[in-house]
Amino acid sequence: MRKRQQSPVQTPFFVPRNVGKEPEVLDKKPQFHLDLWFYFTVQNWILDFGRPIAMIVLPVEWFPLNKPSVGDYFHMAYNIITPFLLLKLIERSPKTLPISAVYICIITFVMGASIHLVGDSVNHRLILSGYQLHLSVRENPIMKDLKPETLIDSFELLYYYDESLGHLMWYVPFFVIFSLYFTGCFTRCSRDSRMPLSAWLLLGPSSLYYWYLVTEGQIFVLYIFTTFAMIATVMHNKRKGLVMDSNGLFLFYSFCIALVLISAWVAFLWNDKILRKKYPGVMYVPEPWAYYTLHIKKTL
Repeated sequence: MRKRQQSPVQTPFFVPRNVGKEPEVLDKKPQFHLDLWFYFTVQNWILDFGRPIAMIVLPVEWFPLNKPSVGDYFHMAYNIITPFLLLKLIERSPKTLPISAVYICIITFVMGASIHLVGDSVNHRLILSGYQLHLSVRENPIMKDLKPETLIDSFELLYYYDESLGHLMWYVPFFVIFSLYFTGCFTRCSRDSRMPLSAWLLLGPSSLYYWYLVTEGQIFVLYIFTTFAMIATVMHNKRKGLVMDSNGLFLFYSFCIALVLISAWVAFLWNDKILRKKYPGVMYVPEPWAYYTLHIKKTL
């Protein structure tokens, strides 16, 4: 009798790492991801923090107002490089992570950052026309004489996409991915719970950038909830005899130092009446660029 040929086992074209297994912490010795943390720090400072600075420094004549500016190109590069680095970070996690949640976060992150790209691009062109960041949309001098007045509603919608919806869709998945990654940054060996010299050198620039991210992005509530979630994760793993590895320590210390810097920033501007008017309520966290247009730009 002829034997029936068995059909070859079909496998997916791409099988993500650690998919299909129960979540577990591997026993292999954790290593500090110097290359990824260094790339994160450099590209955050250049492409995110340096974006508006490049628009101020470079001549306006090089970038017409009806064309993308140098800041827009910085933002485009950020929208491509950051998701790639986040995926590489998740890939190196020693713990199995929910891959569907990671993919959804990455997709939402790219969409939110792209919405912000458009809104921020128009917003910076308004600044060149006299728009003042420390004032609301309707209180800006260039808006008061705008006809018809319904156009002001359109600019308020633009502001909503830029500062509210865009920031939420950008930063919520950003911090969710870091939180997921942090759950795998634990080890049973106390000797691995120490940071190398390279991590200490990167800690200052990393913490300072998170201060800028939280204050300029107006995401203090999201940030503080993420920090509390990290603290709860540390306490939960401590009861199981686990301690943070070098990557977990670096991320945790960066968030804690940033919290100290934010507190100092708020205390410094606590009695600023003009900024208080723009940022009413209990959560008073002024934006650095609003402070720049109010107190520094006029002196230059």
